[in-house]
Amino acid sequence: MSEQPREPGRGGEPKRDPAPGPRSSLPSTTSGALPPAPDDESKTPDGEAVTPDGQPKPPEGRQAIPDDPPADLEDLSPASPVGRLAATVERLSREVRAAQAEAEGRALIELAKGVLVERLKCGPAQAARQLAQLAEQAQVTVLELAVDVINQAARDRMSEVTDAFLAATRAADETETDSAAVRLRAAESGVLAADDTQAVADALMEQALRPLGAVAVAIWAAGADGSLTLAGSAGFSPAEAARWRYVPPDVVTVARRGLIEREGQWITTLGATGLPSIGLHHHPDGGRVALPAGTGGRVHGVLEIAWPAPLAQQPPQIVRQVEALAELCAHTLEMYTPPQGAAQEPRVLPDAAELMDLADGLHDPALVLVPHLDGDGHLVDFRIQHVNSRFLDPAGRPRAVVSGALLLEAYPMAAGDSELFQRVERVYATGEPFRARRMNLTALVDQVPLSAVADISISRHGMSVLLIWRIEDETARLASLLQHAQRLGRIGGFEENVLTGEITWNGQLFDLYGRPETSTPVALEELPAHAHPDDGVSIRRFLRTLLHHQRPAAAAFRLQRPDGVTRHIRIVAEPVLDTDDRLLLIRGAYQDISSQHWTEVALAATRDQLAHTEQQATERNRLTLQLQHAIMPPTQAPLQVSGLQVAVRYRPAETEQLVGGDWYDTVVLPSRLVLLCVGDVAGHGIEAATSMVVLRNALRGLAVTGAGPAQLLSWLNIVAHHLTGAVTATAVCGLYDPVRRTLRWARAGHLPPVLVRDTEAAPLPLVKGLLLGAVPEAVYEETEIQLAPEDTLLMYTDGLVERRDRPVEESLTHLLTTARTAPSTLDQQLDRLLTYSRSDTDDDTCIVGIRVG
Repeated sequence: MSEQPREPGRGGEPKRDPAPGPRSSLPSTTSGALPPAPDDESKTPDGEAVTPDGQPKPPEGRQAIPDDPPADLEDLSPASPVGRLAATVERLSREVRAAQAEAEGRALIELAKGVLVERLKCGPAQAARQLAQLAEQAQVTVLELAVDVINQAARDRMSEVTDAFLAATRAADETETDSAAVRLRAAESGVLAADDTQAVADALMEQALRPLGAVAVAIWAAGADGSLTLAGSAGFSPAEAARWRYVPPDVVTVARRGLIEREGQWITTLGATGLPSIGLHHHPDGGRVALPAGTGGRVHGVLEIAWPAPLAQQPPQIVRQVEALAELCAHTLEMYTPPQGAAQEPRVLPDAAELMDLADGLHDPALVLVPHLDGDGHLVDFRIQHVNSRFLDPAGRPRAVVSGALLLEAYPMAAGDSELFQRVERVYATGEPFRARRMNLTALVDQVPLSAVADISISRHGMSVLLIWRIEDETARLASLLQHAQRLGRIGGFEENVLTGEITWNGQLFDLYGRPETSTPVALEELPAHAHPDDGVSIRRFLRTLLHHQRPAAAAFRLQRPDGVTRHIRIVAEPVLDTDDRLLLIRGAYQDISSQHWTEVALAATRDQLAHTEQQATERNRLTLQLQHAIMPPTQAPLQVSGLQVAVRYRPAETEQLVGGDWYDTVVLPSRLVLLCVGDVAGHGIEAATSMVVLRNALRGLAVTGAGPAQLLSWLNIVAHHLTGAVTATAVCGLYDPVRRTLRWARAGHLPPVLVRDTEAAPLPLVKGLLLGAVPEAVYEETEIQLAPEDTLLMYTDGLVERRDRPVEESLTHLLTTARTAPSTLDQQLDRLLTYSRSDTDDDTCIVGIRVG
């Protein structure tokens, strides 16, 4: 349960308590005064726990007194002995809480009286009367007016937070907002008067955090090595506090995240982060806040607050209030000393003089920096207290000019992209050292920025910072590049003195040979003994060219290592002659080309496989095309039918690999009716071509039964579904009667035929029909149209009109426009349709055209 602040007694002047210690309030940038409160009952802050005789308990034993009796005592009869005892306990608890509030209020009132004594140049009694008269005129309590006077006089961070909180919440609840000023000032008073960090934790918990819904608080002290020590806590069990008394460096916890992050950590649910923290098992789903507690640019520890339930996003006023409490903790942590027997060993930190001696003993350039604070105690820069003898200024300035200057004045580019100043500031604040390799440093030399690459080391020692940098020179950089190039290229270098027999290998060459660096290098003349026997001829030719003819030479061979591994090696060497043209040295390099060799072998095998596959595909496509052309010639001999012209066109796909399944058929049946049909089997290749043959021949055989187009398509659907491996296809089928000049037709998912009459062209009305092979059995509709002399009817596949970037309706409109301008002959009209087709799918195309004579 949480305690709400209560108002102290109004009667009489409070008894004077000793004023708080000499510590001052936090500095701030803005200030404001508390508004007068309405004349109704206000709540005063909770106080410290006391013993039954009314005396304050020691700080380490503080505990909050509960507001209500236990639930199991509420139902007891007041007349029973236990009930009377419970009533007595409740009465005493109220009296204790009132005494607590009165004691804490007295401290604030005495502080306000002191302000009036200083401002009005009067005595304490006159200041007390003046304070009471002002409170009566403003219709507020003396305690609330005292807090207002303190805020006006302090102009600190606490008054800034109080003003912001009141301005944001005054309209919602005047009574609660007026108590916020009292609560914050009471918390500050309790913290400043506390003897140790444990007392600070108790004061923060009872005075400021419990009204915010928090259930526990922990104050962590940051060690110079990055460790955390639990300096004080409230709301956690003694066993839990003892278990978390020390957190070693580099252990990631909620408190460490708060130490590292400048803005702190506001966690909605602790369990969702997976981070360990004090009290995790008691409040796993609760919210957590961890804020750095620092002053003067240095972080002394962390304030961690626990809530029992998930923490919603807090308004800026609450955030600033909690940040102000963290700054209050920093004043106590600044003077904190770890207890004897703590888990960590005490460290003796050197002062600036000892650090300067340490810097002078280093072989790298080093600077000793000390913090430079402004008038308000804020860190604004670092002064270069000392530079060692190895230091060389990039701008060429002597060491005496750099020593004693401010860091940002001497090196303004430190605040640029390199973030060097931010790194130094962070190390000074947290105590965690920073190290980086190949960091870019920029210095201004005659207003020209010059960059250098350096290894950086920053560490805090007491109140000073040691900055060490090692700038790479050109020789070291080139040597490093050469070493990395040899490692990446798997190259090992050697040098062999022919006169003395001395042989020098680098470390990479020992690795190529699979030999330890302590072993004796292999001479060139012994190379055949370490190579595969089949490579002896090429190695001897290499040695003869190099040693006898004294010319550069190269060879490839298989190196047999002592561990049984065989590597493919390429060796390149050149002779070095003296002034008399006599052979002096042999310099060269070995390169491991095993990966390249096996890659070439794999590529050769892949090329052979691809060539074989390509040959098979070409042969397959050639056979498929021959099969299709044998059944579907591009043109066909005209049918001899009285009063009817028939013409067909077939255009194969432009790409041979896209041999498709388009087909057509025109034949005179025994009944003297003319069968006209086109179709398209889904897919390409030999499977589509063979399926097309099956459907075309099946339809021709079924047509001799005398059945109509709808029945023929129903039978053809059964063939497609059961006899062709479940292929799908579209088709349009028609039976033309030359005597009656009528056409009965049906479709199976295909585009309808186009009728050209006079100068108009239009598709025939659609009839229902599912594509072939989709279902085991299907029923198709058919219709009959009457044709007139000179009418032209066109059947076609989608290869004539289909486009990838246009809808089929747009392509069909273009087809109708082209078909309206009919040439003199039917053959010319079909050729025109193929010529002006806008299809871009590279699909094959069939067209069947008839013209009534």
